[in-house]
Amino acid sequence: MFQLLSQTRTGFLAQSLLDGKKVSVSAHNNVSLLSDIAVYTLKEEVPLREVFLKIQEKENGGQAISHKEDKEKLEEYFFSILPDYDEDKVYASDIKKIIQWYNLLQEKKLDDFSEPEEGEEEKKQAAKMEATKKAVLKTIAPKSTTGKASSAKKGGAAKNTVARKAQ
Repeated sequence: MFQLLSQTRTGFLAQSLLDGKKVSVSAHNNVSLLSDIAVYTLKEEVPLREVFLKIQEKENGGQAISHKEDKEKLEEYFFSILPDYDEDKVYASDIKKIIQWYNLLQEKKLDDFSEPEEGEEEKKQAAKMEATKKAVLKTIAPKSTTGKASSAKKGGAAKNTVARKAQ
């Protein structure tokens, strides 16, 4: 599990929550955000954030059981949190990951699972778009300190014009 730190021209800079190492993640890599993950229930899909909130509520803000417990104990624990989860679609390995992620986020004090305030997400998206626009403009705009074309380009164009007139 990684925490995204910043956006780069070719992807993202991420930091491992396990060992703190920073890695560059290419935009071509398949990355899943926790906010995009949901758990199947018999009625609907429940966002992972809500599942984490239910665990947090059950544990009074503390750690959950170990993800290394046996399959039966993990399923029993998960059933106490989300009684209508779809047992055909949610495997023991999924439960193990969810509990491991919850405990890791809890340990790293990244445990604010509340829903973002209205408009907060739009502000983040707008800021991201603005940063992307600036990055694109920097790559498109020529790097000139005077704002004029460089003398090498002028000279090359003048020579081509002179050569055409001479012919």
